[in-house]
Amino acid sequence: MNSYEEIYATVRRIPPGRVSSYGRIAWLAGYPGRARLVGYALHALRMSGAEDVPWWRVIGHKGVITNAYQPELQRALLEAEGVSVSDTARVDLRRYLWEGDDRYE
Repeated sequence: MNSYEEIYATVRRIPPGRVSSYGRIAWLAGYPGRARLVGYALHALRMSGAEDVPWWRVIGHKGVITNAYQPELQRALLEAEGVSVSDTARVDLRRYLWEGDDRYE
């Protein structure tokens, strides 16, 4: 499995109504410190047509939507799953953060 496939597999684990950060996904996928790699992988989805990767559940480490291409779509998809997004595009990580431990989901 290549790095993008490992990242996509990790992102697929994020349950609906929860979010994770680029850095957390990188760490869980086996690429600690490579948050940008996650960003590159998710950006590549735009060209691949892979619709089974919930990219909208990945946000910045401070809880802010950082998607420069489709921020309103990301907001809408998160809100459709019950995630509250503030007027400043911020998500309360204390409430919605997925740490990567599926046993407690």
